[in-house]
Amino acid sequence: MTVPNEVFGIILGFGVGVVLGLLGGGGSILAVPIFLYVFRVDPKPAIAMSLAVVGMSAFVGFLGHWRMGTVNFKVGLPFGVVAMVSAFFTARVSDRVPEVVQLSLFGVFAFTAAIIMLFDSFRTPIAAPAPARESRFTAVLALEALGVGALTALIGAGGGFVIVPALVYLAGVPIRAAVGSSLLIITLNATSGFAGYIGQEYIDWTLVLSFTGVAAVGALLGSRLNRRVPQVRIKQGFALLILVLGGYLVLRALFGGA
Repeated sequence: MTVPNEVFGIILGFGVGVVLGLLGGGGSILAVPIFLYVFRVDPKPAIAMSLAVVGMSAFVGFLGHWRMGTVNFKVGLPFGVVAMVSAFFTARVSDRVPEVVQLSLFGVFAFTAAIIMLFDSFRTPIAAPAPARESRFTAVLALEALGVGALTALIGAGGGFVIVPALVYLAGVPIRAAVGSSLLIITLNATSGFAGYIGQEYIDWTLVLSFTGVAAVGALLGSRLNRRVPQVRIKQGFALLILVLGGYLVLRALFGGA
């Protein structure tokens, strides 16, 4: 690895953190492409190390929601525990999953997240429906938690755009608390998935710690800039960037190798 690549990658890591701070999530989806194509890490270790970035970024966001009291532990904690178990054991058997499958899944995930982000940036904000019942953890949510944990471990991204609607419409959690609870869940399952990869794949600890460190600093700066920067344009530009990166990853995985 050359020094210019290291410096460029660390700068990108800071940018990932800024986006996370500005949007409250999503920026960590860039970690896999950065590890792959800037730091030249092999696909499976890149996915594993990305989980460390996902867990850190979600934890930074979770702390802010915790201070504001917008985390539903009654639903978020059991969801997170089930997802943790799924993420850990999926990571332990990930060596049996072909790299092309993991990268293709990541590409599909990136496309879906980008399209949802674009749609959200153009629609007129509406009030979320008030929960009609007491918020509670159900068997249906447990099944979704298993799927979310497995997906997180396989692709190295959090899946908040799947978790938040489930908490709102299936568990009756108000939207702000659903976002905060989602960050708790992602913190738990991403960290567990990363732990599952330890011993399975080579982890460059110096790279992981330096990248997550600068991303954390960027996230703090982004949080301070949050009210001064128009989020609509950021979402649109970021979504287009994810579409391009997701398409590139799928094409490379299917036709050019990782």
